[in-house]
Amino acid sequence: MSRRCQITGKGVLTGNNVSHANNKSRRRYLPNLQETSLLSDILGTPVRLRVSTNGIRTVEHNGGLDSFLLSTPDRKLPVEAQALKRRILRAQEKKAATAA
Repeated sequence: MSRRCQITGKGVLTGNNVSHANNKSRRRYLPNLQETSLLSDILGTPVRLRVSTNGIRTVEHNGGLDSFLLSTPDRKLPVEAQALKRRILRAQEKKAATAA
């Protein structure tokens, strides 16, 4: 399983540990990923995602998973989020067709 946020695409960064003697050794900065269930109102089910805490805050700030995905352009979303966005759009069209 990759260490990448499924909403924002945030991944592992690299850098240096620098000692007091100015010795440098490589290190990795890992994102704070959490396995969480986000509720999709359009799908009517919770969706399990591996999301960074920053991604959870972003989704909540934008009014939930559905409104975040629908308002974000595809070029800014990772592949997993684009697939979920397509599922939401299909379900939204299906609901609109049955209501009309």
